[in-house]
Amino acid sequence: MKLVFGKQNYQIMLLGLAVLIIGFVTMTLDKEDYGFGFLGLTLGPILVMIGFGIQFWAILHKDKSIVSPVKK
Repeated sequence: MKLVFGKQNYQIMLLGLAVLIIGFVTMTLDKEDYGFGFLGLTLGPILVMIGFGIQFWAILHKDKSIVSPVKK
């Protein structure tokens, strides 16, 4: 079975998914009312944005193990 992305791409995607989960969990750990503390307004959203950036990079990253058939 041929997959769309290479092994390295999927590893990077799992890393990005883990950072996203950590970011959302960090936002829920805030003890201030309605999440208005440092964790809910600053650290959590920064981690989520980093996670989405990692996902974006994982999709665009060219895995060297995948050889595209190019006819000359």
